Amino acid sequence: MAARAVTSAAEPITLFGDGSQTRAFCHVSDLVRGLQAVMEGEGLDGEVFNLGNAQERTISDLARLVQQACDVDLPIVYEPLPTDDPTRRCPDITKARTRLGWEPAVSMEDGLRRTLAYFREEFARMTAPASTQ
Repeated sequence: MAARAVTSAAEPITLFGDGSQTRAFCHVSDLVRGLQAVMEGEGLDGEVFNLGNAQERTISDLARLVQQACDVDLPIVYEPLPTDDPTRRCPDITKARTRLGWEPAVSMEDGLRRTLAYFREEFARMTAPASTQ
């Protein structure tokens, strides 16, 4: 059975700006594979590679995915967008694809599920009563 969030303790999701700005999220396992490919690649001394996910998602999309993954209707609070916050962030991973044969494999939805499962497990471990022997 999946753990459910306790709605009375749930904090709102804060979005800066209107949520239309984009980001490209990359799961840590994909990033580690990319770094490993760079470190183990032949003839790459001094080369620079962009590693990340080339699939942009709006911040509003991210908020909806978090709501769905947590299975709770978290309220969304909007705050002003900082003046130095870029409206778009997306790496060009063409070089990593062509030279390393690398690209991310974990979808945003799967990465979010994995991340939530990890934190739920950690929370359960930290809050479990100490065993007596």
